[in-house]
Amino acid sequence: MTDPVDVRAVDSGNQLDAVMALPDHLRDALWRVDSARLEPWESSGLLVCGMGGSGIGGDLAAAALGDRLTRPLATVRGYELPGSTAPDSTVLCSSYSGDTEETLACFAAAEALGARRVVASTGGELAELARAGRVPVIGLPAGLQPRAAVGYMFTVAVEVAALCGTGMPIRPEIDSTAAHLEAQREALTRRAAEIAAELEGATPLIYGGGLTEPVAYRWKCELNENAKLPAFSNRLPELDHNEIVGWEGAGEAGRFAAVLLEDRGQHPRERRRFELTAKLIADRADAVVRVETEGDSATERLLWAVMLGDLVSLQLAARRGVDPTPTEPIERLKGELGTP
Repeated sequence: MTDPVDVRAVDSGNQLDAVMALPDHLRDALWRVDSARLEPWESSGLLVCGMGGSGIGGDLAAAALGDRLTRPLATVRGYELPGSTAPDSTVLCSSYSGDTEETLACFAAAEALGARRVVASTGGELAELARAGRVPVIGLPAGLQPRAAVGYMFTVAVEVAALCGTGMPIRPEIDSTAAHLEAQREALTRRAAEIAAELEGATPLIYGGGLTEPVAYRWKCELNENAKLPAFSNRLPELDHNEIVGWEGAGEAGRFAAVLLEDRGQHPRERRRFELTAKLIADRADAVVRVETEGDSATERLLWAVMLGDLVSLQLAARRGVDPTPTEPIERLKGELGTP
């Protein structure tokens, strides 16, 4: 068994504490939605507009709700709403800072369309514009890195989906998930250390499917930002029609390791594909790590896997001796872009 590396030795922004607080964030998010005093309304679907850690909540919400969605729920990562967006849609603009230019553009586009808008933010220009336009704001707590607010963004998306008639309410599931994650903290830390040890020195490729498809993308993004590593994600069964062939040249191209995020709720043929994919790439990969989600409900299993991936990224950061908090290239890019 691999012992966890001391993350706090490199963790200037207390990222580890933020990850461990995910259960508390889920409970607090429910309270913050209630505090916004939103009354239910009807819409033809929900668009969640957000970038990075502010946008992942929409993807995770859609996965958790699954066949409990009664209308479309999609995530928009960019400056424009889809051309098919109807005026009776609901548009949730999620920006932790409140100053994300893409989300501000979507906020304006939704106004022009006449769509109903809701904002989730700590403040910034987005909250100012929302309050000036009498758009409801679900206030988020300051002091986190945007990617560490995943529990808030997920819960807000799920709750807004229920309020606008897009998905069934799952509050009891969120409460049980918070308790489940609390009980799993130590086990998740140990498992994360083991996975990080297997991935060290290789480029991670994270594979999901069904419930775990957005989780694979979350792992990839956390490895990018926290561990400062190239990492990539894909989904089954699609990758079995293309990417699996690329593993033939893995030895020449570099060192690669695969993580397969499996879930008992996946289609039986998809489950079989996970098994066969792992077998077929085993002799080409530095490591093939198979992870089975744990929990009773879809939400428990989904967020268990999210928390595990966040901890893996911090363990790899510590192993590399890098501070997980700074994201200098992002700030440099924003500076180069300037004001739109």
